[in-house]
Amino acid sequence: MSRARAGAVDISDRVGVMTDIARGTFDITMTPGETELGGAVSRFELAKTFQGDLRGSGVGLMLSAGDPRAGAAGYVAMEIVRGHLGGREGGFALQQFGTMRDGAAVLHYEVVPGSGTGRLTGITGTLRLDDDGTHRYELEYDLDHR
Repeated sequence: MSRARAGAVDISDRVGVMTDIARGTFDITMTPGETELGGAVSRFELAKTFQGDLRGSGVGLMLSAGDPRAGAAGYVAMEIVRGHLGGREGGFALQQFGTMRDGAAVLHYEVVPGSGTGRLTGITGTLRLDDDGTHRYELEYDLDHR
């Protein structure tokens, strides 16, 4: 995948801050851990490898409850991502929230405000997933380009 800067749109009143979109794929490994709260909450450790416009790795912790086999469940997760994005090296945290009702999933991913490190300090944004058998991401983010 090539990085297309021509699609960047300035939607900010702050000089030098622009919205960019990074696209690519990721691989994920989920490792079950000990249950929490008397067995009502499942715990998983996450490990991801990102390819595409975001190149790097992520590690995280997910807590879930409900019955996904019956199509009714929810989860929260925090993930620390480190790598290269838009020609910059650094890291940030992703906050995840998901629910499943009647088998239909709704997922929310957001860059945690104030979590950017290195040359990604100040990053904000949201991430969307498309899982068509391949885990695809689209990260829409703001970062000072000065």
